[in-house]
Amino acid sequence: MFGNGMMKKMQAMQEKAEEAKERLNHIKLIGEAKEGAVRIEVNGNGVITNLSWKDDLQGEELKQLIITAANRALEQANRTKEMEMAQAAKGIIPGM
Repeated sequence: MFGNGMMKKMQAMQEKAEEAKERLNHIKLIGEAKEGAVRIEVNGNGVITNLSWKDDLQGEELKQLIITAANRALEQANRTKEMEMAQAAKGIIPGM
């Protein structure tokens, strides 16, 4: 069904995707809420690597700020990952 050329392209794309995932592990993205009162760091693959908040925050306010900061950080990670994966596919998949 697939020609040899197509299999090679798929293999090359998989290798490029793995390389991109490795690069994404070393990218640090930050999401903050309430002017930095809560700060969450994620890598480019969307894995939370650090979380910090000001001591005076607690309860429901802290929970909501963590959610806000996490969503901001993960949104950045998703955009970064999409760009990296598009770069990995460039030249292998026509039109990318």
